[in-house]
Amino acid sequence: MKLAAIDIGSNAVRLQITKVLEYEKIITFKKLEYVRFPLRLGHDVFTIGRISEHNEERFFKLMTAFKNLIDLYEISAFYGCATSAMRESENGSEIVERVRKELDLPIQIISGEEEAEMINRVILQGLDDGHYIHIDVGGGSTELNIYEKHEKVYSHSFKLGSVRILEGRDTPDNWREMRDWVSKFAFKKGEKITAIGTGGNINKLYELSNPETKTKKMSLDRLMRTQDVLKNLTLDDRLNKLQLNPDRADVIIPASDIYIQVMKAAKAKSILVPDVGLKDGINYYMYTMHHPTSDKVFVRN
Repeated sequence: MKLAAIDIGSNAVRLQITKVLEYEKIITFKKLEYVRFPLRLGHDVFTIGRISEHNEERFFKLMTAFKNLIDLYEISAFYGCATSAMRESENGSEIVERVRKELDLPIQIISGEEEAEMINRVILQGLDDGHYIHIDVGGGSTELNIYEKHEKVYSHSFKLGSVRILEGRDTPDNWREMRDWVSKFAFKKGEKITAIGTGGNINKLYELSNPETKTKKMSLDRLMRTQDVLKNLTLDDRLNKLQLNPDRADVIIPASDIYIQVMKAAKAKSILVPDVGLKDGINYYMYTMHHPTSDKVFVRN
C-alpha cells in the first residue's frame, strides 16, 4: 500500500509518498519520496489578504509536479491539507477548486483544530500517563494541546506563527491570550509538565543545540541559549555560516519565541522533539480509514 500526503503550509508546501510495510503486529511507514518547496503563501495572505497571481501560478505548477509524482508512484490513497494561509486567503477556496478541476487533485482546507487532531493521532502513540503540552508552530498559527493520562484534555489554535510574526502581523493581545490560556489550562502547581514540540523550526533548533544524547529532548535553558546564539548572528551568518535555508533562516527566531513563551507559561523545563508533523498525521489518518478496526502497533520510519 502506498500513500501520498500533501501539507500546504504558510511557509512551505510538502509532499511525502510512503509505503506501508506490514509484518506481524508492526506497521512501518517507509518514506519513498519527500519534497519540500518554500512557497511561503503566508507572505501574501498576512500582508494583502490573498494569494497573488504570481504565487497562484507557482502553486499550480508545484501541484502539477506533485500530481505527476503521485501518478508515477501509483499510490493507493491520497489526502491533501491546506492550513492557515490558505484558509485565511480571500481566494484560497478558488485556487483549491482550480487544482481539483484541472488536475483532479482534491485539497481540503482544514481548521486549526483539525490540523492539531491530525498530528495528535501520531503524538499520542508515544506518550505515557504523564502531563504534556504539545506545541505545534506553523507559519501562520500555533496549535496547543494538553494531555493527561494519555488523553487530550484541552486544545486551542492561536493566530501566532513564524511567518505571521515576521510580517509584523502579531499583536500583544495575541501573545497575552496564548500565555493566559497556557497558565489557566497547562500549569498545575506541584505537577511536572513536559513540552512536545513539532514543526520544522523546533527540529532545526534541536539540531543546532548540539545535543549530547539521542533522546530527542532539550531543556528550556538549552533552547534559550540556542536562541541567543541565533539572535547574535546576522541573517547572512545564519545563511552562510550555519547554512540554513533562506526560508528557515529568517523565521527560526520568531518560532523559537513561541516555544519559549509557551514553555515558560506552562512551567515546562524540557521539550521533546519527536520529528513528526502534519504529513505523518495525514498518513496515519489514511491508513486508519482503510483499516478502521486495526489494533496493530504503528512505527513511523
